[in-house]
Amino acid sequence: MIPEKHTATVKKIASELGFSFCGIGKAEFLEEEAPKLEEWLKRGYQGKMGYLENHFDKRLDPTKLVPGAKSVVSLLYNYYPEPDHNKDSSYKIAKYAYGKDYHFVIKDKLKEFMQSLQEEVGAVEGRVFVDSAPVHERAWAAKSGLGWVGKNSLLLNRNLGSFFFIAELIIDLELEPDPPTKDYCGTCTACMDACPTDAIPEPYVVDGSRCISYLTIELKDEIPAEFKDKMEGWAFGCDICQDVCPWNRFAKPHHEPAFTSQGWEDFSKQDWEEMTEEVFRRVFKKSPVKRTKYTGLKRNIDFIRKSD
Repeated sequence: MIPEKHTATVKKIASELGFSFCGIGKAEFLEEEAPKLEEWLKRGYQGKMGYLENHFDKRLDPTKLVPGAKSVVSLLYNYYPEPDHNKDSSYKIAKYAYGKDYHFVIKDKLKEFMQSLQEEVGAVEGRVFVDSAPVHERAWAAKSGLGWVGKNSLLLNRNLGSFFFIAELIIDLELEPDPPTKDYCGTCTACMDACPTDAIPEPYVVDGSRCISYLTIELKDEIPAEFKDKMEGWAFGCDICQDVCPWNRFAKPHHEPAFTSQGWEDFSKQDWEEMTEEVFRRVFKKSPVKRTKYTGLKRNIDFIRKSD
């Protein structure tokens, strides 16, 4: 009865902290994912994201990240914004970056989660993650029944779509695992058909080196000329494959004050193009957009402008 009782406690805390869904997986080697990840890297789909080649074993085995780990708790935190500012903007920003950097917002919640769990259960050892270590997040979320990995390689949830952050607790507490769900993509290829850079060459496989999110955030060199006329106004990240996904009809507006936009939503085309470093620092002070730096955002805007 103890794992059952602890599982109920974990799910109760998740709900109290505002997580939309909570699923549990047994901490073990992700055997099915190993050959997929190996093949993806072999094809060079990671582009210049060299860090994805590191810690191969840790990505697949949570006990190498947290010795003695027994359970992986996966959590979904909704960020779907209303209104969608990209509809009226000349330069678009991915919805996840509308507000304050999610790393800080969710990491604080995860620390609170561990504290509450220790208060209710006793000594629990482990680590918390939100896109901050070599954790195969989508695989764990799918394994614990929070959704399935769609043809655009993102986790899809029947009740929420895909506009959410995934976070984990890898802990030494034995819990009851949740069963995985099935794949509900069916014959739909909306995401593949809509991608302007052909970054989804086959179902469930994304060529990261062609993805607009990669080109505008991760790539530090010049954007290759072959992508001229293909950016569709995306200056930071891209939501195209999510916007066209039928499951996102079920996306619901978030209730997180920290994720409301930070003052760029009324920018005119001229405001974007003439933005100074001072304005960039002020407007994107606590935003994920800061990651691309002023020079990166200017590079993206100039590339789009010259393509018009």
